[in-house]
Amino acid sequence: MRFRKIHGAGNDFVLLSASEPGAEEDWSKKAERVCARRTGVGADGLVISSLITDSPAVLEVDCFNADGSTAAMCGNALRCTAWAAHHDHGFGEMTLRMAGVEHQAVVIDDSAWVTVEVGAIHPRRVNTVINGKPTWFDSAHTGTEHVVAIVDDVEVIDAELVGRLVRHHSDLAPLGTNVNFVQSAGNQALKVRTYERGVEAETLSCSSGAVAAVVIATMRGLVSPRLVTVHNRAGEPLTVRPHDDRPRRTYWVGGPVTHTFEGVLV
Repeated sequence: MRFRKIHGAGNDFVLLSASEPGAEEDWSKKAERVCARRTGVGADGLVISSLITDSPAVLEVDCFNADGSTAAMCGNALRCTAWAAHHDHGFGEMTLRMAGVEHQAVVIDDSAWVTVEVGAIHPRRVNTVINGKPTWFDSAHTGTEHVVAIVDDVEVIDAELVGRLVRHHSDLAPLGTNVNFVQSAGNQALKVRTYERGVEAETLSCSSGAVAAVVIATMRGLVSPRLVTVHNRAGEPLTVRPHDDRPRRTYWVGGPVTHTFEGVLV
């Protein structure tokens, strides 16, 4: 079974086609084995895509986290899928379906953009103490659960420790959440660190988290509701902007996608 290893701004995935032999196997268990950093290929997730139609271009996308759980939404997985579909089939624009939700996608050179749907927003959802300072987390649903804390300096946060505690907070049970720490980084720019549920660790970037960060930062007055640059741990910024037709409900998130290598799973 041939695979690609691709990362979207540092958020890395193993990509497979559902049309490959062995497509009926248990993808959840496969994800745990393949994504293991020391004994597998190593990735934040396993992505399975299948081409539904080519005119218009529509693909079905399933994403399994490194722990084998299913991701209802993963913006970087969608961006990597769009990049692969562009290079395999020449699609410049396409529709990607993940967990029953349709996302628009556009690929220009090595930059891929996808739409993210914004749902419920709840201010002051969870409170905890970070470095001796009481800190509130707002929540924003961007296809999956996210909480966002506005902090003075993301670099002094123990993202693994605090992220794990908030991810399992009793007020967010039973699903838990992804956890984002956000800092103002100048005019229309943010600096973000994200602890991802399912990976159970800090990842180098998170597209749905970048959108959640922009939504909450806009609500808190850090940025205006227009194009925002989101800096991440990978040093490969993402860009977030409202959708022209439905700016309060849908955002575009875009940035680099890098193909690192290909191989065969045995």
